[in-house]
Amino acid sequence: MWGFYFEQLVQSIPFFLKGLWMTVAVSGSSLVAGTVIGFAWGIIRAGKGRVLKRIIGGWVDLIRGTPFLVQIFIVFFILPEAGIQLEAFPAAVIALTNLSACFICEIVAGGILAIPSGQREAATASGLSSYHQLRYIVLPQAMRIILPPLVGQYVLLIKDSSVVSAIGVTDVTRAGWLTVQRIPEGIMVFGLVGILYFVICYPLIRLSNTMEKRMTVVTTRL
Repeated sequence: MWGFYFEQLVQSIPFFLKGLWMTVAVSGSSLVAGTVIGFAWGIIRAGKGRVLKRIIGGWVDLIRGTPFLVQIFIVFFILPEAGIQLEAFPAAVIALTNLSACFICEIVAGGILAIPSGQREAATASGLSSYHQLRYIVLPQAMRIILPPLVGQYVLLIKDSSVVSAIGVTDVTRAGWLTVQRIPEGIMVFGLVGILYFVICYPLIRLSNTMEKRMTVVTTRL
């Protein structure tokens, strides 16, 4: 019987690959948009504007402090009551973009604030504007701090994307749930789901580890 189920699972691989592509599409779109928004929010969070800092900080704390499943249900099920009707895919992208932006915001703000204030003071004394200080002095140094945890956060967010299956997006996780109804060998089916997530995440894990090692070496030399 196990051999029969395995053969059935092999025949289902094209379906899983479609789910894998959907996972990549949702995650990739969300991470690109979330990175852009998160960097903008992070720069504001590390700046001097108190009102914007508090607004963004409150939103970030709210999103980070509530389950992603609740957030995606609000986007998909509650917003239509306010007249905003969304299909499953855009709803998933919007919810995951917001989640990724909030986490990336904190990483970026932390990296910028880690730069010694003396760097800014020296730049100000040299006559550089706030924009040029950020572009040429602060961000180039902060990126060495930001990049390792940023890539690690990407891995976590890709795994969080499995929640989008709850609103009907046929990603890898949903492909597993649909397949296990035909092939009642949960370990076999979801073992394949885990392997497919690992295929996506492992290169990013290696990249994050490499960046952390290089940053440690640079810091030691300094």
